[in-house]
Amino acid sequence: MKALYFDLIGGASGDMILGALVDAGVSVKKLQELLAGLQITEFDLKVQTVNKDGFSAKKLDVLVTDQPPERHLKEIKELIKNSSLPESIQNRALRIFQRIVEIEAGIHNVPVEQVHLHELGGTDTIIDITGTLLALDLLGIAKIYSSPVPLGKGFIAGAHGQIPLPSPATTALLNGVPIYGRDIESELVTPTGAALLVELVDEFGPLPPMTLTAVGYGAGGRDLPIPNLLRVLVGEITPDETATLDQLVILETNLDDLNPEVYPHVIDSLFSAGALDVTLTSIQMKKNRPGTKIEVLCKPSDKDGLRAILFQETSTLGIKQSLVERFALPRTIQKVQTSYGKVRVKIAETSPGNLKISPEYEDCRKLAQKHQVPITKIYQETIQKYQEERES
Repeated sequence: MKALYFDLIGGASGDMILGALVDAGVSVKKLQELLAGLQITEFDLKVQTVNKDGFSAKKLDVLVTDQPPERHLKEIKELIKNSSLPESIQNRALRIFQRIVEIEAGIHNVPVEQVHLHELGGTDTIIDITGTLLALDLLGIAKIYSSPVPLGKGFIAGAHGQIPLPSPATTALLNGVPIYGRDIESELVTPTGAALLVELVDEFGPLPPMTLTAVGYGAGGRDLPIPNLLRVLVGEITPDETATLDQLVILETNLDDLNPEVYPHVIDSLFSAGALDVTLTSIQMKKNRPGTKIEVLCKPSDKDGLRAILFQETSTLGIKQSLVERFALPRTIQKVQTSYGKVRVKIAETSPGNLKISPEYEDCRKLAQKHQVPITKIYQETIQKYQEERES
């Protein structure tokens, strides 16, 4: 499987992303041929090699003449739908512009149909977005990863006056995305860059295991205290590298004074609030008291709610929190018909032909109770039936 990683060294914009993809091997001539399907005649692509702090990179500019001052979503939709771009490209481009317009409508408190896109409705933005989608298609990218998103500070001039950075549109578009601040007074991530990242990226985090096949650098227009570059790394993820690397959080607290009868309620509450796993471990605490350590594994987005449950439902006065990384194999769920009933089965592949098969406990437990047979018998028959179906 071919994968790509956005390394956001100096941020992200539409032209930086497209420039990096060209530097990674996308043919400018082929890109121009496909973009001609938009039937927009007032632009041309200019690609030049520049030097940014010692790094050779591609600087891509969309040269526009007679650009309309603004466009509504309706006009952009008609432009894209009437093009000869592949339907999948059209649909993704329309989703991106729909998201941008909804964000702008919320910021300015006006109906979607009244939003004027100003800079974001320009020909250059349309080319940046559709060009990026076409370039990724030309590279044959199946999965996209990205580093967390860096944001600058200060102000930038816009159609409505001075805009604080990161801009309201960029901030709203990146809702739910890992971000961090840089002490740089410049717009590191544009709304177009943010919209593309949100639509394209499957996972934000560290670089996943891959066999590297290409690297590309896209340059921004400004000179910054850091290299104003976006880097893409293209590679192959082989079957034995299919485990995805997730960033998770562990919440941990030690208790020596909680009524043991309360623990089942606490555990149920934690799982209901999104905990991925809850572990109880017997420990020795101060003054030689026997105690219990509660560990809760969760997604970063769920940590606040789970921490509140631990404070509310237990006697703890303090909770430790740590960030961890977890490799997880992709899995599918299938239903297997046994002589006792249907059982859901989790299937994960560690390498070609090497499967992990795990019957769902709750399904097996219910069937074992219903038919008054050992649960191990349900497990064994489920695995056997699955293997027979796979071989037939």
